[in-house]
Amino acid sequence: MRNTERRPWSIADFTIRLVLLVLAALLLLALQLTGQLRGVQSTITQITSPAQLGATSVTGSAAELVSFVLQLGTLSQRAAELEQINGSLQSELFRLTEVERENGELRRFLQFAQERPGLALRGAQIVGRVIGQESTNFLDFILLDLGQIHGIEVGMPVVTDQGLVGRVSQVNNSVCKVLLITDVNSAINALLQQSRLPGVIRGTARGDLIMDFIPQGVKFEVGEIVLTSGLGGRFPANIPIGRVIEIRQRDIDIVQQAVVQPLVDFNSLELAAVVTNFNPSEEIHDLLLNEPPPPDIGGASLLTGTLSLTGTVPLTATTPVTVAGAEGTP
Repeated sequence: MRNTERRPWSIADFTIRLVLLVLAALLLLALQLTGQLRGVQSTITQITSPAQLGATSVTGSAAELVSFVLQLGTLSQRAAELEQINGSLQSELFRLTEVERENGELRRFLQFAQERPGLALRGAQIVGRVIGQESTNFLDFILLDLGQIHGIEVGMPVVTDQGLVGRVSQVNNSVCKVLLITDVNSAINALLQQSRLPGVIRGTARGDLIMDFIPQGVKFEVGEIVLTSGLGGRFPANIPIGRVIEIRQRDIDIVQQAVVQPLVDFNSLELAAVVTNFNPSEEIHDLLLNEPPPPDIGGASLLTGTLSLTGTVPLTATTPVTVAGAEGTP
């Protein structure tokens, strides 16, 4: 039986093997220097290259997979950050859009004031609107966040950059009530801008205006602008009121009528200005003076009818700005 036990190496065995390795290395070095190993190297490379390429491809794919897995968490976090940034940008865009709209309104108010340097204007925020039946009268009016503490008095005209809104009918400490020109109790001495025909503007239950008592026999055109005439002392002269959209004329009548569309869009009205340096020479009808006073902002008293609060701007935002002899509120 063959003995499989290995005997320990002796010094002679180790020396022989070392000498053989040195001789083999020297032989290979000599062959390399003489160029005789190139054919062998080429053969070995051709045999082992597919395995090397496969190993390289597998290693690259594995590295890419590991890198993708590691990047998933980073991409998810980045997506959340971008979503938050997008939300912030949207909010800022909405805010800047609202600021631009308000600045446009203020610029138009300032231009209106500069074109009428004789009028002292105090800007106000509309804080409420009443449309409906109050007591036994059908009234259409708005509430402004200006009152006696701001120097507001009954009868003062109220305007916008578009034209005439109405005039103050009731005042308490911090709020005033404005009777609109579209109210059936409103009456304004007016003048057609082109034809210079006089008449009286009154409100209707439909919300439009009728210009009555226009002299018969003189023609005027649809599209003419109607202005305040200043007669009677209720309103300053040359404040735009509306535009003629229909003419009512019959030969058997002694006067003509015109249907007038207001220039002010009362449905979207948010800002207005009170003319504080105009003292009307006529008193408002007793019917309006006897109506309940407007409510305090704190809600001490209430209105009947349908009340719609805008609430878009703080009620105390009434800081005046003076431009060319007029005041407005940003």
